[in-house]
Amino acid sequence: MERSHIWFAVGTLTIGLIFASALADGDVFVLTEANFEKEVGQDSGALVEFYAPWCGHCKKLAPEYEKLGSSFKKAKSVLIGKVDCDEHKSICSKYGVSGYPTIQWFPKGSLEPKKYEGPRTAEALVEFVNTEGGTNVKLATIPSNVVVLTSETFDQIVLDETKDVLVEFYAPWCGHCKHLAPIYEKVANAYKLEEDVIIANLDADKYKDLAEKYGVSGYPTLKFFPKSNKGGEDYEGGRDLDDFVKFLNDKCGTSRDANGQLTSQAGIVASLDALVKEFATASNDERKALLSQMEEEVGKLTGSSARFGKTYLKAAKSCIEKGADYAKKEIERLQRMLEKSISASKADEFIIKKNILSTFAA
Repeated sequence: MERSHIWFAVGTLTIGLIFASALADGDVFVLTEANFEKEVGQDSGALVEFYAPWCGHCKKLAPEYEKLGSSFKKAKSVLIGKVDCDEHKSICSKYGVSGYPTIQWFPKGSLEPKKYEGPRTAEALVEFVNTEGGTNVKLATIPSNVVVLTSETFDQIVLDETKDVLVEFYAPWCGHCKHLAPIYEKVANAYKLEEDVIIANLDADKYKDLAEKYGVSGYPTLKFFPKSNKGGEDYEGGRDLDDFVKFLNDKCGTSRDANGQLTSQAGIVASLDALVKEFATASNDERKALLSQMEEEVGKLTGSSARFGKTYLKAAKSCIEKGADYAKKEIERLQRMLEKSISASKADEFIIKKNILSTFAA
């Protein structure tokens, strides 16, 4: 019974985090068949983009629309939303959408939209929403998490043997590069809290010598420079966000999802699994002997695994000192902390500790 309570607590928290992240993509609200009429036509005016994931014009609009969402994120009287018409065909059909992207304004309290026919720039969209919504919002400047490389900084950042670095070699005039840009920014956002992972780009048109040095002949070219190979290796995977996330998790040993949330595997060290399983069912005297073995194993770890190993040791010592209920009570305490307003880095710390504690409670 005790274990079921522990896993219920962990599961409840995980579902809550997933649900919260599913409602927003950056600062743009994700609208679905289930929530459209609950959010649109209510107490706020709403600008809605009807799009298709495969649509080139939609991909080009994405960074501009994200700037719009960021600009209005604190404006309670306006909602900036979007609908995936591939997934929610009935909504798009209902509002007469026949091409992508289609942008419509829904006044407060109304489901009768007005089609937006202006330029697809953040500046023009902000002006339109201010006019229709009676607001006076200024266009937000969104800080990028992509590290911009130059000839002066390339070696210092990319060849750092303590970092895993993904580099996009691009040209400003390249259409494929422009399509990749919003996706690449999301990759950088997802890994911004990973100290050992850097998402970077280089203007290969400006720094031709570096592009030639690394065999770049087309744009965009993506190369991965892991800690163990600073000669670089070609990235040959897909160019969707999920493709990049899978690649980086596999190569860097990270555990992020596409929204940058830590997964249930974050902090777990496979080489300690067998010892923890023994520890969970051992007597107190046996636990002390197992703790010594754990200390030996943790001493062999490097990088982030070494940091996680220290958390394992603290958990094991606390279980010995504070008794069988320690893991359950500490998981419950961490859940309460995670439900409060805390920084993203502190949330990461608590989630990792919770994941590790769960292995002791299993």
